[in-house]
Amino acid sequence: MNKAHLKRMGSFFKTTMQKTTNRTIILLILGLLSAVGPFSIDMYLPAFQTIAKDLNTSVDQVQFSLTSFFIGIAFGQLIYGPLLDKFGRKKPLLVGLIIYIAATLFCIVARDIEHLIALRFLQALGSCAGMVASRAMIQDYYEPREAARVFSLLMLVIAISPILAPTAGAFLLNHLNWHYIFVSLLVIGLIILIATYFYLPESYAGDKNFSLRPTAILGKFGEVLTNKTFISYCLVGSIASSGLYAYLAGSSFVMQQYFGLNQTQYGLAFAFVASAMVVATQINRFVLKRWTSSQISKIANIWQSLISIIMLICLLSNLLTFPVLLGLIFCYLLGHGFIFPNTSAIALSPFKALAGSASALLGCIQMAIGALTSGLVSFFHNNTAYPMVIVMAIAAIFSLLIHIFAGESAPKRNL
Repeated sequence: MNKAHLKRMGSFFKTTMQKTTNRTIILLILGLLSAVGPFSIDMYLPAFQTIAKDLNTSVDQVQFSLTSFFIGIAFGQLIYGPLLDKFGRKKPLLVGLIIYIAATLFCIVARDIEHLIALRFLQALGSCAGMVASRAMIQDYYEPREAARVFSLLMLVIAISPILAPTAGAFLLNHLNWHYIFVSLLVIGLIILIATYFYLPESYAGDKNFSLRPTAILGKFGEVLTNKTFISYCLVGSIASSGLYAYLAGSSFVMQQYFGLNQTQYGLAFAFVASAMVVATQINRFVLKRWTSSQISKIANIWQSLISIIMLICLLSNLLTFPVLLGLIFCYLLGHGFIFPNTSAIALSPFKALAGSASALLGCIQMAIGALTSGLVSFFHNNTAYPMVIVMAIAAIFSLLIHIFAGESAPKRNL
């Protein structure tokens, strides 16, 4: 083997390693951008009672700060979608991260529940830029089937946030006060902003001819919404996900007050059930080699519905002890870990040039339905586990029905 051949081999391996490293960094940043919203939700959940006491309000009022966050994410994504298609992915993304950091800074000094609710709305407006941009960038880089696998990798990062965030929030509450939860979110936001600016390459330069006139934007949104594949699988995934948001809204009360867990125990319990999504999303990467995304998500829909019915029966029969609840919610979220990446990949698969707008609508619908279900849990709060469990069951069953009746007629293109 001569020196020239060795040099070529060395150059090949160096290039391969560099591409692998760059791909890993890009996936990591996309995962962090996707997770900043969920992390902002989960980290302060153990503090609901503490915030209520400190701001002289009730837990159900604090729950509305979660609902306002969902509304902010839903509304904000409609803004970022067209901007991402017009100006490319990075510029709107960086602006959104700056808004998130500024809103988080003001959350730190909030002194009443009304301001906190409003600031959480603004914080959500900033965080949703990362969620929309990361989904659009996946469509820029990957074909639909590979996109489902990449969504599973991103879900690993997203799913880790419910494991780490409540535990970290509980730790901060035990040693400091709830304001330091938002200090931590501020630091996280700054790190993601720096990483995005320096290490995330632009994936789409934008379309200068893309009109930002309201009528033109509505026309593009209409083009997305009239696509049968998009609307069918968007609704299946969004309604199934709303069961997760109902759990997020009710878990603090159910686990801490109804079952008597302290903040540390709640953080650990929350981390355990969230690990179900980590397990599911990673298994999903392998089962995609044998089954289509549509087949996998439908089986997961059936599984989630059965679990929700069992959970409701246990509650009605006074058999819903804390260990039973913990196990059933783990199984429920296991189903969600299969549904989300597969339905997202199918819903976005028909779009390339409109990936930003399609991603925005997908996220908007998902979060709007999530805001509705979390609001219902708060509205029907009656010092029992019934609001949370009933809303979770309705979400799972309704999602399955849509998958059966609407999803079957949508073109799947071997997805």
